[in-house]
Order: sequence, then C-alpha cells, then structure tokens
Amino acid sequence: MKIDLHSHTTFSDGQLSPSELVQRAHTMQVDVLAITDHDTTAGLHEAHDAQRQHARQLHIVDGVEISTAWHSFDIHIVGLQVDVNHPVLTAFLSAQASRRNERALKIAEKLERCGFEGVYEKAKAKAGIGQITRAHFARVLVSDYGVSSMDTVFKKYLGKGKRAAVKAQWPGIAEAVDIIQQAGGQAVLAHPAHYDMTAKWLRRLVDDFSQAGGDAIECASVAVGKQKQMLIDELALSNNLKVSTGSDFHFPSRWTELGRSAKPSPSLTRIWDGWDISAS
Repeated sequence: MKIDLHSHTTFSDGQLSPSELVQRAHTMQVDVLAITDHDTTAGLHEAHDAQRQHARQLHIVDGVEISTAWHSFDIHIVGLQVDVNHPVLTAFLSAQASRRNERALKIAEKLERCGFEGVYEKAKAKAGIGQITRAHFARVLVSDYGVSSMDTVFKKYLGKGKRAAVKAQWPGIAEAVDIIQQAGGQAVLAHPAHYDMTAKWLRRLVDDFSQAGGDAIECASVAVGKQKQMLIDELALSNNLKVSTGSDFHFPSRWTELGRSAKPSPSLTRIWDGWDISAS
C-alpha cells in the first residue's frame, strides 16, 4: 500500500488543483493521500468530489499544515484526520489567514523598495483562490522580474534575515497541537530533517513537541542522509512518538513526486495503524 500523508494544492502553495492532485495520486498509484494545505482546509471538498468520479479506490485523509513559531524558527505542524467543520479549527484557520495576508502585504512593501513594482497584485493573481505565500512571490519574481531561480529569490530576498523577509506572528506549537486535537485530529511534526538547526536544537524541538502532546513525527525524506534518518528514528522512540510519512508534494519534479517518501523503520509505530482506510 502506497501512503502519502503530506501534500499541497493550489489552495496554498501547490501547483495542482485538488482535482489534479487526486488524478496525480491515481497516476502514481497512491492508495492513501492526506491533503495538508498551509493553514487552510478549503481544497478538501473539491478533492472528495473529484475522487467520487474515479473507479479506483483512494482514501483521502482530511488534513492541514499549521504554521507555528518556536524560538527563531518557523515550524510546521501537520494535522491529520481533522474535522474540517469543527468551530475551533475554522476560527483558528480564519485567524491564520489574516496573519498570512498581513505578512504578504509587508513582504510586498519590502519587495517594492527592492524595485519590484506591482509585485503584490501579481503574487495575489498567482495564488488565485488560495492562500498567498512566499512561494507565490518567489514564482512571480522568477516569471515576471527576471530573477534566475526560486532558490535565488529566497537566498537574496525572502529567506531568513534577507532584504524582504518578514517575521510572521505565528502561534506556538502547543496551541497548534491543541487545536488539531480538539478537531479530532492527530498532530505531526512536519519534515524535521529540513529545518536549518543543529542536532542539539532538533532534540529540543522534538522534546518540546512531545511535551505539548504531539502525536507523531514525519520520517526523513528519501533525499535525507542515513545519519539524519537514524537521528529522527531515535527521537521518535525516545519521545514515544508515532511516525508519519509524506512527500510534501507541491508539483511534479525530478526531486519530489507524490507517493515518494521514506519508509518508516519497522521498530516504530505508524500513525495510520488502526485507521479505517478501506473506503475510497
């Protein structure tokens, strides 16, 4: 069974619509797919509608990826099997959307001072009905202003401490975990291998996440080295956390693909063990 519990659509910074993502999941023979857009669940209705048009079974897990602040880091917490209509969750995500828009306006102001006139309108158009993110600004700078690559945009303008960087006022990890669990979901520490921190800081992060009542941690991705993979497995065991797995898919590429993610060590408890994932 092929399981992918971390993916994005055009409702945040993914490049496929929910319907296209569902089609991609069938093409890649994914059996269980969690759609985890940044701070929104708005794309899930379309995804379920699209799946009803397919004969092949695909279990769609209702999810979300919540942005949080921890010390000087932006940390992402994935919520799986959430009740998208839970009033506490919907109110929280509405507040997150406001924070995102406020940050986007400040980023646009800084980019304007860097010479990129009209960048907010272009980024908003790129986002369409979805949440506006730094990725939308980056894509616009590449497509409309001649910046060489997305990587260059973040290294020069949008990365931490750069000319157009804006520190978002995200909630803490404990609040995100609580919101997810109030909505009936399970809280997962997303892509721990990708944060720019030492092993010592990663240990502190996982410990704090566990102390906040978190449920699971994502395995290292297929691109992560063996030592980092072993460290994450050790942290899952020592903190009594389950493990989740996901590609963090945004668009098809040679580096990332839907369903392409690390397999959990057999010594660890998988978050989906015990789920009813037989229905399409």
